[in-house]
Amino acid sequence: MIDGTARAWGWVAHLRDGGTTPWAAWSGTADPGGEVVPGAQQLELLRRLNDGGRPSSALVDRVLAADPPRRSRPALPLLDGHPDLGHGPRPVDPATLGDVELARLAGVLLAGDLVTRTPPPPPRSWRRPWRIRYELLGDPEHVGALRRHLAARGRPEGGVGPVLVLGTATDRMLVDVWTAHCFRHGSVPWSDWLDRRASRGALPSSVQLARLARVAADRITSRRVTVVTDPSRAARLLGVRRGPAVTQPAAAAVDLGRRISGALRPLARPQDRARLVTGVLRPALADAPGLPLLVPDRHRAWVADEAARLHDQLRAGRYPVLGDPSLVLPVQRAGVEEPDIAESLALALRMLRSEELREPVKEES
Repeated sequence: MIDGTARAWGWVAHLRDGGTTPWAAWSGTADPGGEVVPGAQQLELLRRLNDGGRPSSALVDRVLAADPPRRSRPALPLLDGHPDLGHGPRPVDPATLGDVELARLAGVLLAGDLVTRTPPPPPRSWRRPWRIRYELLGDPEHVGALRRHLAARGRPEGGVGPVLVLGTATDRMLVDVWTAHCFRHGSVPWSDWLDRRASRGALPSSVQLARLARVAADRITSRRVTVVTDPSRAARLLGVRRGPAVTQPAAAAVDLGRRISGALRPLARPQDRARLVTGVLRPALADAPGLPLLVPDRHRAWVADEAARLHDQLRAGRYPVLGDPSLVLPVQRAGVEEPDIAESLALALRMLRSEELREPVKEES
């Protein structure tokens, strides 16, 4: 009878060499290669990596030494690969681990890659003394993109001036709020987040456009408040001919981004984390294939009611609206109602193999 521990170390050696044989089909043995056999999550993730090409030896070492994410299951022993102690985590066949479990561990590894990068410096440009002072509120994806676009052109936000409240179709604004949460500090899954939001009965405060405009208009320091339902027209109000192109990332990219951002929290200071996410992670995920998120069918009636209420409030408000107020009503668009965890894991494996989030190795001159 083959010793289980020797069989486990044999599988570890096989995977280190780029092998892809599943644990259940493995029968070879080897001498111990360390103090303890790596966990089932780490070994199965390495096997999946090997399926797509030979990872670097440094990546193999990082995978086998990785700790599962916080609030997740600890490293799990291999079924028939360890003596059953009768306590602690139950042994598992790695092939039975779900993609969610592996994507969590991949997110931890990618966060470890990301933290090796030097945070990009904030955009610096000569501040134009004649620039328009302004404040941006509203949809966080459009606000963040326009804020960065203007700051890079010597027009940073601040000072007493016009207030622009940016919005778009209400269903997209909900996706944008969740997306911003995911990349800022991680978030709960899309369906959980939206279920909780719908149970409260009101839109998130950051996209209650009429309320934001009303509060801003009541401030003594506000010069002029304008609600902009067509964000592509906002830059011209602030002296710039063209604004940024704001596209929705693929659902799988946002799902992976939330896992990486959550794992990054204990690894980097808030200001460094923000620059790493904005300057490195989001550009790396921007071109990921796949469709963006949609509001699921079960919540569309609620979104339609909230959008109609917002539309009526904008039409009755005492502040100008740039763009048609009806642009806040939901529209038909292509997308998916949930991120596909298989796509998220496939994207994570590709990024791990390419090591595109790690600090590039400087060649010696």
